[in-house]
Amino acid sequence: MIVTFWIVHSIVTSAIQHNGLLKQVLQSLVWKMGACICKDKTNTIDNRRGSNVVSSLMSSETSTRGQQSVQTDARIGTHVSTSSGGWREVKTVDALVLETLSVIRSLVDNEREPPQAMLYLQEVSESQSGWLQMVNSLIHSIPIEDPLGPAVVTLLLDECPLPTKETTLVLCEKMNLNNEEQGAKNQKKFCQIPRNIGVVLGCLAEKLAGPNSIALLTPRVLEYLLRNLEMSLPPVVILHSLVALEKFAQTSENKATINRALQRNSPNQIEDLEKWWQNSDYQKREVGFCAKWCLDNLFITEGHKFSHEAEDLSAVNVMLNSNDVSEYLKISPDGTEARSDASSFESVRCTFQVDSGIWYYEVTIITDGVMQIGWATKDSSFLNHEGYGIGDDEYSMAYDGCRQLIWYNADSKPHEHKSWKPGDTIGLLLNLEDKELKFSLNGQCLSPHKDLFDHAKGGFFAAASFMSYQQCEFNFGASKPYKYPPKDVQFKRFNDYASLSDEDKIILPRHKKLELLKSLKVQEDSCTLCFDNKATHCLLPCNHKGFCYKCSIQLEICPICRCQIAERVNSCDNDDRDIVKLNPTASKKRKHKKS
Repeated sequence: MIVTFWIVHSIVTSAIQHNGLLKQVLQSLVWKMGACICKDKTNTIDNRRGSNVVSSLMSSETSTRGQQSVQTDARIGTHVSTSSGGWREVKTVDALVLETLSVIRSLVDNEREPPQAMLYLQEVSESQSGWLQMVNSLIHSIPIEDPLGPAVVTLLLDECPLPTKETTLVLCEKMNLNNEEQGAKNQKKFCQIPRNIGVVLGCLAEKLAGPNSIALLTPRVLEYLLRNLEMSLPPVVILHSLVALEKFAQTSENKATINRALQRNSPNQIEDLEKWWQNSDYQKREVGFCAKWCLDNLFITEGHKFSHEAEDLSAVNVMLNSNDVSEYLKISPDGTEARSDASSFESVRCTFQVDSGIWYYEVTIITDGVMQIGWATKDSSFLNHEGYGIGDDEYSMAYDGCRQLIWYNADSKPHEHKSWKPGDTIGLLLNLEDKELKFSLNGQCLSPHKDLFDHAKGGFFAAASFMSYQQCEFNFGASKPYKYPPKDVQFKRFNDYASLSDEDKIILPRHKKLELLKSLKVQEDSCTLCFDNKATHCLLPCNHKGFCYKCSIQLEICPICRCQIAERVNSCDNDDRDIVKLNPTASKKRKHKKS
């Protein structure tokens, strides 16, 4: 088979060199073949940024325009990608970037191929000069007013080949970081380039964590990012420069370098920015949130009081659960606000579970990009790197106000609300008496949804998933009144019925949590799965030990040898053996979607 393929490849290659049309056809066939072999990769292109992010590429309204655009780009794009190191039309690459941005909002179906514009950009970026041209287009073409602009930058950089250290250094030279005019004006056109530079640098720092990230953080780059933290600059420029510094700090050597640079400034610029948290200007609020998080987790100054130590949480009985969250989501010290700056799809549930009655909570939109906000049970999976979040399985349902969709079981249905914007309020009503969910935008309610109750019967939590650079605030009824409470039904507030211990209310910085884990002593006879309970049970017929009762009844196969479990035996008392017979319903079976 391999020999046959090699012979055919040799014959076809010579023909390709003389026939551009044949090459296009074969490239299309190769993509289709590759989509079958590498389906996980194909499906993950946009999954990592949102739920099942490849859909009908264009609506019927824009399909004709889209086809014309792709045809034009295809003709030039073929020339661009086949010229080995030759001239690349700047306008063509710019058009491909904008084409990707124009369709990204509607990419919701895994089974569709990525847009042609994205495929051409992947071809262009395979050479150093092409990659540099694509990044240059990302910086100069992505408009500042599009809420999905930073996410598209992240998407394209994530799907294109990794640059070499030499290429990143060439990029730094071409960025013209010493141009003072870039960060000195407030007009949109002067915000766009420094905003996009911050996004690009942050994405590269995240992708190249390690020696290449250290090489990328040159003195010029560091000076540029610190200069963009001046409070007189537009908040959007400050925000993405701060996030870029945060991502550079994922490498310990960079973290030390940034800390030394910040200490040379008095007062610390980030400490000033922290004051913007809870600002009525939502972009400043984003900056304040990120500044507070950085001061607690990364750029710690001497004498700085951690945020969780200063918060008065006496009236708070429910919050976002810092122990039931995917790894990169940031949660505010009061437990009501969450943000993601990662390239994965981050999710969180709240601390309070409801099983009966009628419940309501509200969410204030801080950013207007892709978030999926709704309800989920414990059986709902957080697969952040695969792009699965709330609304992507049969145990959760979510409202997506950016793409104007309702999500359930990874399937989406459009709703009639307008796209949300910063300051909007989402209302979420769970009626367990009538088995229905209701979503509202600024008091305007959609028709009820009942699909979730086909599989989920109880144990519901408020929950949400976040695409890159997204943030929102939850109101569970603790101190702020609801803005648009339902008027036609009596409902319960989470905070009136929940309770939390003082210890459970503390949102620890990550380094503090790590110190706590290091100091934790595990008893020798602890369960090897949960480490909370004593290991009392043995699995039969394999006789593997080391499990507590609670963990043993959740297992169908032995985690050590993969043998089917027939019995679970109390191994602590050989005289009076407590045999737990296999009960098919005792183990929680979770249905996982195929990639």
